[in-house]
Amino acid sequence: MKVAIVTQFPNDPATPRGGVEAVSVNLVKALADFKDINLHVITLDDSCNSLDISSWNGVTIHRLPRGQGSVLINSISVWRRQISQYLTKLAPDIVHAHDTYGIMVKGLQIPRVFTIHGFIYADTRVSKTRFAWLRSKLWQWIETTSWADQPHIISISPYVRERLTGIATGIIHDIDNPVSDAFFNIQKKERKGTIFSASVVSKRKNTLNLIKAFATVIAEGYDAELRLAGPVVEPEYGIFVKNLISEYRLNDKVILLGQISKNDIMEELSAASIFALVSLEEGSPMGIAEAMAAGVPVVTSNRCGMPYMVRHGESGFLVNPIDPSDIAQRMKQLLQDDGLRGLMGKYSHEIASNRFHPLIVAQRTREVYLEALKVKR
Repeated sequence: MKVAIVTQFPNDPATPRGGVEAVSVNLVKALADFKDINLHVITLDDSCNSLDISSWNGVTIHRLPRGQGSVLINSISVWRRQISQYLTKLAPDIVHAHDTYGIMVKGLQIPRVFTIHGFIYADTRVSKTRFAWLRSKLWQWIETTSWADQPHIISISPYVRERLTGIATGIIHDIDNPVSDAFFNIQKKERKGTIFSASVVSKRKNTLNLIKAFATVIAEGYDAELRLAGPVVEPEYGIFVKNLISEYRLNDKVILLGQISKNDIMEELSAASIFALVSLEEGSPMGIAEAMAAGVPVVTSNRCGMPYMVRHGESGFLVNPIDPSDIAQRMKQLLQDDGLRGLMGKYSHEIASNRFHPLIVAQRTREVYLEALKVKR
């Protein structure tokens, strides 16, 4: 079975940037173990001037040069033609597209599977950037027409399935994102009071309210440290974040780590008392899944896909992301109760083992491939 996975794929698989790249690396690595799958990865790469074909972990990686320009426009025009032509030449038995690449394979006459990782139109709307409302509407039209065209869709969360209601016409398969097996074997060396978060710094990730909540924790006498891993993707917002840290005099308590490697994230989770992510819009965040695999209790938003990952009061707490006092209250509750952290961390690990382990996800994904080839819509 010749499978073409069309997705964002990092030049260095050990340092994926963002959830889609991390999912792609984990899934590809796990699928490569199946002897009946001849696996190819096709990705657009702005560091390439010409086609670059290489091998990683026994998988053939095809890097196509990615021209400059609007993602929105190119996804339905230049990049779509480029990807479609290349796949037609490669002639795989099945195409598995991820994220915006699903738009690029729309209408392709090859058995297809599409994994939806999130909703660009919803992310755009909460970004509050210039013309966000208009761009959100355009993305919504592009995304929904793409969903309607897909014969097989992998939904990574019930939240995704809900959004597909009345739009998708193909078969929907519920499969969680895979987490690298290394996260399940992290040895805990907790530094009590350490709150860790792994995400980009942006409005959607709601970094400011997380810092405001942490400021309350410190003001009430808790000995704690907030460690933020991830690049600043909105420079103006990043300035607001740094100014807020200075305003609350938290320069020695809030550590901006920037982009870090997978190994560094594992070390951070080993030391963490709490993993916190209070985003305004998410499908199924990799940061939460990795924290759960590592046995770290999670404080996260009570909206979108996050309540389908964290069981409130059992594996972590769900909070109102626009209420810093609610976020702070749950952080304090965990920081002051060693037993509660231990129980929640253990339960998180059990849930992750049953849902996010790469072998389980890869096996279920392979079954979708076989079904898609049998159905041949």
